Parts: sequence; C-alpha cells; structure tokens
Amino acid sequence: MYTTQTPNEPAPAQYERDIIGHVRSVGGSSAAIELAGNMVRDAACATVGKFLGIVSGDGVIIGMVTEVSEQAGARGVSIAHIDLFGEMKERNGVPAFSRGITDYPTIGEPALLMTNDELRLIYGNKRATAHVGMLRQDSTIKALVDVDELLNKHFAILGTTGVGKSSGVAIILQQVLAARPDLRIFLVDPHNEYGRCFGDKAQVLNPRNLRLPFWLFNFEETVDAFFGGRPGVDEEVEILADVIPIAKGAYLQYRNANERMLSKRRDPKSAGFTADTPAPYRIEDLIGLIDERMGKLENRSSRSHHYKLLQRIQTFRNNPRYAFMFENANVGGDTMAEIISNLFRLPANGKPVTVMQLAGFPAEVVDSVVSVLCRMAFDFGLWSDGVAPLLFICEEAHRYASSAESKTGFGPTRRALSRIAKEGRKYGVYLGLVTQRPCEIDPNIISQCNTLFVMRLANDRDQALIRSAISDAASSLLTFVPSLSTGEAFVFGAGVALPMQMKFNNMPEQFRPSSEVGKSAHASADAGLDLITSVIDRWRSATMSQKLYEDDGSYDTGFVREDAPPMQPAPLTGGLDPQRSRLLKQPLSAALGSADLPKTWR
Repeated sequence: MYTTQTPNEPAPAQYERDIIGHVRSVGGSSAAIELAGNMVRDAACATVGKFLGIVSGDGVIIGMVTEVSEQAGARGVSIAHIDLFGEMKERNGVPAFSRGITDYPTIGEPALLMTNDELRLIYGNKRATAHVGMLRQDSTIKALVDVDELLNKHFAILGTTGVGKSSGVAIILQQVLAARPDLRIFLVDPHNEYGRCFGDKAQVLNPRNLRLPFWLFNFEETVDAFFGGRPGVDEEVEILADVIPIAKGAYLQYRNANERMLSKRRDPKSAGFTADTPAPYRIEDLIGLIDERMGKLENRSSRSHHYKLLQRIQTFRNNPRYAFMFENANVGGDTMAEIISNLFRLPANGKPVTVMQLAGFPAEVVDSVVSVLCRMAFDFGLWSDGVAPLLFICEEAHRYASSAESKTGFGPTRRALSRIAKEGRKYGVYLGLVTQRPCEIDPNIISQCNTLFVMRLANDRDQALIRSAISDAASSLLTFVPSLSTGEAFVFGAGVALPMQMKFNNMPEQFRPSSEVGKSAHASADAGLDLITSVIDRWRSATMSQKLYEDDGSYDTGFVREDAPPMQPAPLTGGLDPQRSRLLKQPLSAALGSADLPKTWR
C-alpha cells in the first residue's frame, strides 16, 4: 500500500515517499517519533498541527503532531509527540479510514508525512454532509460535517467575543438547511444579529410582531413575569396558584356563546385544570377572582396581600411594553395551534427558519419568554412523536443555561434546555449552544453536545471545561485554541471523522451577521440635535403599545416636537382654562376624534 525508503535511498521518481522518523515510545493514545533531521526533506515539515502516519502491519496509524521537542542529551535530534486518532487499511482493495486503533505500533516502526490525497480520504464523508469551511492544513480540502451526527447528538460553538462565532453559526445553519430541507430552525437572537443571514428563508419575530399570550406561560414563568424577575412573595404566589386554575375553568363557561346558553354551567373548580395547563383564560377573570376573594376577607393582613397582588397584575397588564402578551390575547379564543404554527413554521411556507430577536423585549421578562419557547419546542416534539424535526439554537447560552450553583439565569429555562439536551433527540428536537463563557453553562447540558466547534478561548476555566467534555484522545489539541485566528476552529466529536482544525467559509457581505443595535447612531454620530431627537422618539416609542404612523411611512409618537409652541404651566389663580375644562368633560374619542386614536383605545 505504501512505498517507503530509508534516508540514504533516493526517492523513486514516480512516487516520492520519505521515512521521516521512527517510533521511540507508544502510549494508550499517543506516540513519540524521533525525526530523521536534515537528511530527509519532509522531516522539516513535521511541525505542530501536521498529520503523520506510522506504517504498522497492513495499515497506517494516523496521528497529529501536538508538540516537537529536542531529545535530552542528544543535540540536534528532534522528537515529535503525536496524538493517535485512527488507522487506514485496505478494504476490498480500497483504502479506508476508521476511528480507533486495533493494533498499536511497535518501537522502531517508520513514520510518514500524510499526503493531501490521504487527508481527503480521511476527512471525506459519503453521508449527508455540510461543507462549512476548509482544512487548515490544506486550504484545498473541504471541511465536512456529518449533518445527521451533528443534529442527533447536539452541538456547541464556543469562542470569545470577536472570533467569528456568529458567522460560523450562520454558515453551519445554512449548510445544515441545504442538507436537511425538512428541518425547522428556531434561533434565539439576543442581540438582533441574524435577521438578514437567511434572506427570504427566515421569519423574524420581535416585540412588534410577536403574539405570545400570557396564558401560555406555566406557573413559574407567570410568577417570574408578574414579579419582574424577582422572587415571588409566598402569600401572593399561593393566591395565584389557587385562582389561575379557576380562571381557566371560567373561560370554558363563555368560550362559545351558544354553548353557554344551551348547556348547564359547570363549577370552574371542577374543570380539572392546573396552574401549568396551557389553556386560555382572561386576565379580567383573574383580577375579578382576586378582588372577590379580597372582599370576603376580614383579616387585614390577608386583604393586604390580595390588594398588593391585584395592583401588581394590573400594573403589569397595563404596561404597554408587555403588549405582546396581552393585546388580543383572547381574540379568536384558543389560538394555541396558530401560535405554534407561526413560531415553529408548520407549514414552513418557504420560511423554515425563525429568528427570535430579543433585544427589544423588556429585560424583566426575557428569561420567561425564552423559557416558554424552549418548553413549547420540547413539548410539541414530545406530544407529536417527533413528526416535525426542529433545531433549537440558543445564542448567549450562558445566560439561559447557567449552572444550578450560579445565582444568574432562570431555573425553568435551564430545566427546559436540559430536557432538550437529554431527551430531545428522541422526539426530533435538537440543540445547538453558542456561548463565549462555556464554564458558566450547566455541565450536564454542555456534556450532551457531542460535536464541539472550539474557537479562540483564552480563559483557563473555559478550556478546562472543554477538556473535560472531550471524550477522545484529542484533548491535548486544546493547547492550540488560544492561538487560533479569527474564523478558525477546532472541531471535535461525532460530527467529524476525526478532530480537525478548519477555517470557516467566507460569507457574502449582505448575509453576514450584524447587530442592528446602534447601527443608525454610528452612521449619524455628528448629527447633533437631530440625532438626539430621533433617539428620544425611539426611546419613548419603546414604551408605547402602538406607533402612530404618518402617511409617508414615518411614525409620530404623539409628543410635542421642537417646532411646537412651548408648553406653559397652568395659571395658579383663576382655575383651569375654559377650553381645557370643556375638553376634559368630553369623552376622549370626541375630544381627539376617533380616527386619531389607536384601535385599543376606541
């Protein structure tokens, strides 16, 4: 299979193949090669990151050079330390590569430098593959990833800020989508970077066009939302646990007007709902039930807890920043099917990707929103028996999948991601984690990701966690990680034939991830007062339920502009201005004209 020659023999003209050294020691996953020095041309190329082959028996054992040192006491003699990954043998007259070692080499056996053709054979894959980049050792060799292994056993992309993680994510997802057109992708986008990466194949959701009714939140998520991300007051939480199931039962009484008139009313308490049942209810019913219970209490302390909870819910419900939860929440009745269809693209209608932009959501409910989405993704896969495969990508995963010991993060979100990581593959729900701080992620979650794209990382704790997560002999390759350049990654695990150092493909400028936050501000940083006015308009509109659009497509927040007459305080004597008094006595629609009002105010 291989033609070899000693350093003193001339290479055959038709096939030059030098023995560059001999085995000096062998371990369970590594070997040391004494290089032949200046007598052989190829020996000078046997540096860190190169692949060597040890000719042993009827095959060649493949390894990567991880360290080159000078032999102690023998000046000028170099030792190459290699990690062993697999072997090449002829099967039916055709050379083939396989992971693992069946027969270890012996002392003195010759070592060769692997050729480009042999590297293509090693990294080639005849299964469904994604071409995500090029091999670092040879830019003519494609870096291919096994899509089925990548999805079925989950994956993670790890790297510090600025090393090209977002571009890598976009490239991987584009290639995976090309190889698996039946797949749906749901991407959690905390910084609004991916909106343009998939062109017309993606639906972009944000607070302006998302409808996620409050009744889809389970009990823990509801408490987190009502209490603004802070721990709930025990007494108030107990009240909520009692009244939410009753409110869900009460919704059945008037879900259908004809049914309500013809059928006998049932006791809402007997409907069988729990606080976690994803069934609709009206926030007015919830408020009414709390108010009714408060009216029957004589204990002042208990009444105080009911009153505080009532005020908390009303304040939360009336805040326009939470319009995506409350506006039209019960219009159309039970809309859970339509919501799932929209979120997870069933049917896809040419847009199999959902990009959930989180930058515009109130910070107090972001954790709850992500928890709802993770939980619904898993539960739909569970109860549908995996009929619609879904890849759930979690950017900035350390924010949502932090370890249980950490004081950050939201417990239900971590548990939802953990369920996907541990059980999701059984139900067609796959997980992709993207993070710059892997050491902050729950080890039980990241350990389920069997393919790792490791980009530049300098933190020792991050490297230690990755080292513990890599199950094969490639852990010593992590010494390369701090010196990787932008766009480069080491890939370990089930998705590749053997660990490889690769560089991601370049993306067209129009599809590269780019944060939308602050883009317009940078473009007009010298605009002075005009810039400030624009920023104030956007600032104020973020707390309004609707924008009042003008005929030219721009919007007016309804606030006084700089060209309006200055506002004057009301006179301290003489009472209110008569004109103002008359306006205050009129209904709001008559004073302003119903056409000038948002629909929710009419």
